[in-house]
Amino acid sequence: MQREQLADFLRRRRAAIRPTEVGLADSGIRRTVGLRREEVAMLAGMSVDYVVRLEQGRSSQPSAQLLAALARALRMSDDERDHLFHLAGHQPPPATGAARLARAGLLRVLDLLGDTPALVMSDLGEVLAQNRAGLLFAGDQRGRTGDRRYLVYRWFTEPATRAAHPPEEHDQQARQLVADLRATAGRRFGDEEVAGLIVRLAAASDEFRYRWAEHEVAVRRADRKTLLHPRVGRLRMDCETLMTPDQGQMLLVFTPADDETRERLALLMVVGVEEFAGPAG
Repeated sequence: MQREQLADFLRRRRAAIRPTEVGLADSGIRRTVGLRREEVAMLAGMSVDYVVRLEQGRSSQPSAQLLAALARALRMSDDERDHLFHLAGHQPPPATGAARLARAGLLRVLDLLGDTPALVMSDLGEVLAQNRAGLLFAGDQRGRTGDRRYLVYRWFTEPATRAAHPPEEHDQQARQLVADLRATAGRRFGDEEVAGLIVRLAAASDEFRYRWAEHEVAVRRADRKTLLHPRVGRLRMDCETLMTPDQGQMLLVFTPADDETRERLALLMVVGVEEFAGPAG
């Protein structure tokens, strides 16, 4: 671990980020160039004291999970993120698969979307990042482990995931998820992560086996879906999906499909955060 170099790199990255770039208000007189340490700590979900010790070269070796949080908070590019991991004595996350961090460019788009719910998802359906509106809309979908990271796995194994959508949409959602997984499996042929997920899903769900055998293929592009929100009720949303060039990550942007949903979504932005178990994507 290169403590002095790591400390210098973190200080310089913090100074290079404007508050508005990460969705924070830039009001009043700021004695600090860039972000404050308190703001980095809030964005990364860690203590201010630990951020201080990192920047002063006094910390223990940070974990890979903590480094990933710092890379997101400081909007690092892929090269900057890899450099951060090397300085801390870790191997960078792999360039493929659901373990990858959300791309820096997509994180910047999330910040710019404001009150429009949006999230970044891997090609296997793991939510990598959400903006504030996305958290209010769908709850915090990040941080799951194992196969529960993947929406398609939860859809076929956890009834609560389906319960957040009206029954009349279940068939279409199931078909879409399986068709999208089929397209990913074709593109990532031979990938153990994808193959293992399919095997475990087939063992866990008769319905998945049946739908997988139908061999439908369709990459997620755009659709309309309804979320039964626990605070404001039914939300009918249009979902537009933008893919990265390698199709490894996608940006999902949700917009109201009718005036009633628009009013309820506006109310939700005012009401604020409350945790609930609802699926995204």
